[in-house]
Amino acid sequence: MKTATKVILSVAAAAAAGAMIGMLLAPEKGKDLQAKIRDGAKDWLADLSALLRMGKDVAEEARSQGEEALAGLKRSTKALSEKV
Repeated sequence: MKTATKVILSVAAAAAAGAMIGMLLAPEKGKDLQAKIRDGAKDWLADLSALLRMGKDVAEEARSQGEEALAGLKRSTKALSEKV
């Protein structure tokens, strides 16, 4: 996993944990707190899903670029071997 991805996931996890702790320490009614936690969890899950989709897209792009580079290397190697 790239460093940037690790940083993004760490920040997201820390933000979610901070939000949950803040809600638990807030002086609110139980039902209001439960609703806030439920909504916060839904938001956090949506953010996590977006990060995972982004990670999947980045991985797919890296795979595609790797395949293109390998194909170019094979062509270059073949051309050189034909000259020899």
